[in-house]
Amino acid sequence: MLKKQKYDSAKTVPDHAPNLFNPFDVNGKGTVRNRIFKAAMSEVLADIGDNLPNEKHYRLYRRWARGGCGIMLSGNVMIDKSALAEPGNVLLEDKSHFDRFVAWADAVRETAYPDTQFWMQLNHPGKQTNKFLTPHPVAPSAIPLRQGLEKMFAPPRAMEGHEIHDAIKRFATASRLSQEAGWDGVQIHCAHGYLISQFLSSYQNQRTDEWGGNPENRRRFLVEICREVRAQVGETYALSVKVNSSDFQKGGFGDEEAYELIEVLSGEGVDLFEISGGNYEGPAMLGALHDSTRKREAYFLEFAAEARKRTNVPIAVTGGFRSVKAMEDAVATGATDFVGLGRPLTLDPDLPHHAAADDGYVRDVGSPTTGFKSLDDMIMLDGAYYETQIGLMGRGKKPKPEISAWRTVWEIIMSLGMMAFKKRRA
Repeated sequence: MLKKQKYDSAKTVPDHAPNLFNPFDVNGKGTVRNRIFKAAMSEVLADIGDNLPNEKHYRLYRRWARGGCGIMLSGNVMIDKSALAEPGNVLLEDKSHFDRFVAWADAVRETAYPDTQFWMQLNHPGKQTNKFLTPHPVAPSAIPLRQGLEKMFAPPRAMEGHEIHDAIKRFATASRLSQEAGWDGVQIHCAHGYLISQFLSSYQNQRTDEWGGNPENRRRFLVEICREVRAQVGETYALSVKVNSSDFQKGGFGDEEAYELIEVLSGEGVDLFEISGGNYEGPAMLGALHDSTRKREAYFLEFAAEARKRTNVPIAVTGGFRSVKAMEDAVATGATDFVGLGRPLTLDPDLPHHAAADDGYVRDVGSPTTGFKSLDDMIMLDGAYYETQIGLMGRGKKPKPEISAWRTVWEIIMSLGMMAFKKRRA
């Protein structure tokens, strides 16, 4: 049953944020209630071993659905059981336990407003998978992670041609299955240093065959994925791509290639671009930017404004938004159509309602610490804090922004056991 709360986009657009709360037609794939885009965050709620959605996922997404976002994305769903980004990831390869994915979509549909859409994000980590999960990872080229990450992440081997074609088919199969399960769309994750992002980078991809070398060859993997997905799901299903503005890495994927990529993909049936940036050797998406960039909140808005000149496809910008004023201003400029939010929604799942009601709304996020940097780093406390909030909602509880760093440590140990002390992400 639909649970009405606080504002109805069909009747009320707040005066202080008329652009943010203006409904939007997503490239002919349906009109959504506002421009708030719940970005993907890894839930790590699947049972280790089965990697399936469960009641925790259903409760969590029912909670977010009541908040009233225009578009909601799942956390990254893996397409290959031999390549998981983290323990607790969801895996979708075939129709085994298909009812779980139907139930996940149903959980959102029974709770969300009818003008909210729920999309599944699909991902392959490539070499960005800890060696205790994947001792023999694959990548475009046999180039290991650096920046002190060599001990936790095994050096990859270069993918064979048949493995590349298999990965393309896996993305397309998972997309079709998400459609059959009742989801509203799919997003292909080609940012943050994961496998597709690795193919795009001239530093990460040093192949000399049809999948490497010049920019056209390096983006071929992604282009073929988009074509195969569209062939599998038809023209009416939403297809989004999450792309880096830049890797923030010397010799990596940069602005001009990103603009070219957006131009190319605009002709391949993509319905929305989500703009982010960085990888785990240069984590701009986690706020590793200059203070001036963080203070203006919208990390990648300047890139989006330029990208807008290259495409008519809708754009979402994710990274740094905290206040309703910055969100409204970003959409009002025309640089972006959607404001992507992650961490703020773990602390305030009713953020859209609160932002609509309060012209001074701000949802700050913090950086908890135990006081012991080595422990903070070992357990990845900055990310674990938000995973703890996700876990609380998955158990039917309220978020606790005031939760202590030590409580976060305890929660993550209870969830992952000794795996909590093995670095799960780069």
